[in-house]
Amino acid sequence: QVQLVESGGGLVQAGGSLRLSCAASGRTASISAMGWFRQAPGKEREFIAAIKWNGVITHYADSVKGRFTIFRDNAKNTVYLQMNSLKPEDTAVYYCAGRSLLADVSSRASDYRDWGQGTQVTVSS
Repeated sequence: QVQLVESGGGLVQAGGSLRLSCAASGRTASISAMGWFRQAPGKEREFIAAIKWNGVITHYADSVKGRFTIFRDNAKNTVYLQMNSLKPEDTAVYYCAGRSLLADVSSRASDYRDWGQGTQVTVSS
């Protein structure tokens, strides 16, 4: 099993930046891909970005392309989400998630087995 812990959320003004971190522990050798999702009140969980754990493949939702960047530090077993030019509509709880067993990146939440507890991001106008 893999344990995921997010950090870095907070309150920021529109146009500002935040960097979220997702630290993995446990059976990290089994991780094949990691993703970031978010969920705003009353809305479904939404895909943001994903990255192949041991490669350079990344995938982004259209809503964040050019503003958000996903990258990883394998030595630290950590995946990051750099968020720039934040908008009020980016306000949500952000979750990281992991896939294993040589799985590829995916935008479907149901494809991810391991989930963090989430971190709140609030963007004020």
